[in-house]
Amino acid sequence: MQKRLREWVFTSLAVAFLAIALAPTGTALAEDAKQDFGGIEPGKWVLGMRAGFAPLTQELHGGYSTDVGSLVNFQAMYSLNKWLLAGMIVEWERHAVDQERPLRDLGHQDTVSVLPTLELRPTNFGPVSPYVNMSFGVNVNSFGENTSTRISPSNTFAWRLGWGADYMLTKQFALNTEMAYKRNDGHVTLGSTRNDDWNASSFGFLFGVKLFF
Repeated sequence: MQKRLREWVFTSLAVAFLAIALAPTGTALAEDAKQDFGGIEPGKWVLGMRAGFAPLTQELHGGYSTDVGSLVNFQAMYSLNKWLLAGMIVEWERHAVDQERPLRDLGHQDTVSVLPTLELRPTNFGPVSPYVNMSFGVNVNSFGENTSTRISPSNTFAWRLGWGADYMLTKQFALNTEMAYKRNDGHVTLGSTRNDDWNASSFGFLFGVKLFF
């Protein structure tokens, strides 16, 4: 199952990068060849609202299985110059968790990630603005049990690496797609027993809109 998941993720990445590469027209490329380094105006605020899905990159815990989780992401960034932005990402993620043997529904894990972020926008191709961002922060993990066993995942250090593109419909409004890896590796307390093998690191696929002003 994990092998098929990795193959699916890599295939999705290849398709997304191909779509971004083919999006600009020859005319747009010719126009942007004249531009200097940088893909945004200085002093711009960027607000993003995205939703999507997030498979885990590995097994959560031995003998446990998870679904492809829901993902909601909010972003506020400020352009320091023509290519560098700084700001904050707040992200919510949920995964259902099952015990495999015997099979039973354990509940769901929620993760709220608070992520100070730097974003690099090297250029734009007509209406398409590619970017890459990196975040460091904290994952606040909690668990909603459907069992009498108390499950308490630890809060963890968060490291997130994302890349995506905006398609500018107007100067103030853009469609957005982004992919990101997020590290969420810690321990869990099952009843009164601590286990250090609890890894909810995930790969997120986001789709939404951004406002520029």
